[in-house]
Amino acid sequence: MSSAPKIKLYTNHGCPWAHRAHIALIELGLPYEEEIIDLAVPRTEEYLKVNPRGLVPSLSYDGEIITESAVVAQFLADAHPSHLLPASNSKDGALRRARINFFVDAYFSKANPLIFKVYTAKSPAEVDAVANSFVEIIAKEVEPLLKDAAPYFGGSDKPTLAEICSSGLLLPTARSLRRELSGHMRDANVPIQALTGSFTLRLFAFSQHELLPPSLLTSLEKRTPNFYKWAQAVNKTPSVTHIWDEETVIEKTKFRIAKLRGASNGN
Repeated sequence: MSSAPKIKLYTNHGCPWAHRAHIALIELGLPYEEEIIDLAVPRTEEYLKVNPRGLVPSLSYDGEIITESAVVAQFLADAHPSHLLPASNSKDGALRRARINFFVDAYFSKANPLIFKVYTAKSPAEVDAVANSFVEIIAKEVEPLLKDAAPYFGGSDKPTLAEICSSGLLLPTARSLRRELSGHMRDANVPIQALTGSFTLRLFAFSQHELLPPSLLTSLEKRTPNFYKWAQAVNKTPSVTHIWDEETVIEKTKFRIAKLRGASNGN
């Protein structure tokens, strides 16, 4: 029997992208050491040697460094065959992988970008219009892909890579917020925006705390019952909630939005 790999995860518990790696590691039952990277300050020279981009997560796996959350999750699922992802050396396995990839792409390329537009809206009516568009896209692009969820993707009774790639990730980091704001500040005619919202935990929590329209969840429950039921199951999964600190995430997000909007107004 081979020995367990030596794993070190460079992470930040408030980062939704790093959250993916935590979920994968917990689902696989892999022991790991973690080092918290402070995203509010410049990265240390030591960490930049690990990941020159200065992003999290970074994974040290028996001394090999792997970066980018989707790559880390995929690597772990491939290196440790489990319920997360079937092997690709059979037609059924390859087909299931393709369907998982299609599902993740449908959500993040079609639906998720719309949520960000809530923060460019100039009026409550515009906010409602964006929220309605998001629900329409979920109904068209995502809802049919979850018709056999039981409770997880593809009828699985355990989380799959589809859940890992969508559960923790429904929120850009402060870096994303700053980048978007700075880009829009170059044009005085474009309203300043702050981007929030993202993967299932944050989609639900942000609506409940009115960082997104509260009516969004009501509309999703009514119009997209498959998606709503699936997301509820995902949000209750122990590996998904393991590092989730809703109160801290909400407070920090409110602070970032207020600070960035204040800066854009010259305050």
